Amino acid sequence: MAFDFLTQNSIVYVLIVWVIVFTIAKASKLDKHGFEIKPYSLVYKNQKVQVVLTKILGRTQKLTRLFSNTSVIAGFIMMGFAFWYLISNLSNFFVKPESFSEMTVLIPGVTIQSGPNIAYFLLAVPIVLVIHEGAHGIVATLEKIKIKTGGFAVFIALFAGFVEPDEEEFANARKISRLRVIGAGATSNVLFSFIIAGLLIFNPSFALLMPDPIRSTFYHEPLGVPIVSVTEGSGAAKAGLLKEDIITAINGVPIVNPQDFPKNLKPGETASVSILRGGQILQIPVVLTPSKDDPQKGMLGILRAAFPSYQPVIPYYIHWSPEVFMFLLWLWMLSFFIGIFNMLPLPILDGGKFIHSIIEKKISDKALKMTMWSVYAVTFALFALNIVLSVVKSGFITI
Repeated sequence: MAFDFLTQNSIVYVLIVWVIVFTIAKASKLDKHGFEIKPYSLVYKNQKVQVVLTKILGRTQKLTRLFSNTSVIAGFIMMGFAFWYLISNLSNFFVKPESFSEMTVLIPGVTIQSGPNIAYFLLAVPIVLVIHEGAHGIVATLEKIKIKTGGFAVFIALFAGFVEPDEEEFANARKISRLRVIGAGATSNVLFSFIIAGLLIFNPSFALLMPDPIRSTFYHEPLGVPIVSVTEGSGAAKAGLLKEDIITAINGVPIVNPQDFPKNLKPGETASVSILRGGQILQIPVVLTPSKDDPQKGMLGILRAAFPSYQPVIPYYIHWSPEVFMFLLWLWMLSFFIGIFNMLPLPILDGGKFIHSIIEKKISDKALKMTMWSVYAVTFALFALNIVLSVVKSGFITI
């Protein structure tokens, strides 16, 4: 009941914010400045986008040509990776449940309910969309395809960006030109995500998001579990344990992950705690105190980190503030996954246009239509099953 109430409140708040935005847009007469205002959407179109794109292309033509050719190959790779991920994740649900990754669709106020997370999302989305649509536009300009308008759209809690090429010129362009334009958006997002990853990769927290084979390339095996804080007056405080000490063992049992902490400690016992401090291993005896929740359970008197202490292979560390780190994390996440999943062959995504451009004119219009809808149906089923099974495993997923 509490969860349902929270979700309903979040939706109400989003609708209230939308009503305020809609009212301000109407009162400010934004429709006279390129905006289309409807009760469910706010769309901005700019007809001078072509001028800006031409100027950018004039300074980056060689690099853009290399990028445009790469985007065709990258388009196939990203589409294949997206399918592999969805299929392997479904397989994990039945064969290896502990490796199944829950998925959700990011909707502010519905699946994104935390105030800070909504703020990070709203700050990151425009950057991701500008890069995505800008890449489409620049490559289209390189391929001599005119861009009529460019802009963005807000549908209450959903966001979209677009560049609108001249439909006749795009339809008459060479197939390779169309593939370059279509693949450019997703490729630019993934490349940008690699740049952001380069800023995050030296932060131990980022290691948790990396798959094991890649993680081992950039990080040493975790040394233990860091201490986040020490409770005043506790056994840990009296023994001299400090914040940022790394616990490597308790009573001779190695501690690598938080779940390795022993669960059978008794109050009054003395635990031998091995810690790493300043590059040295220290053995510190700690008298256990009763837990407030369960007096029969012994506690060290610390708050441990929720993740192990991964250390970068390269001894370099960027001390981002928590707010900057979270913003960059959202920027990386949205760039990478929007890029990858945008290449899935669905009607509203670039992947659908990509496949359509490849097979059109090779088969009859009727066969083309049947083939595309068959591909759409399979893709949608894979994606929907991942979402549904995520709910089955963990309930309605919110962030």
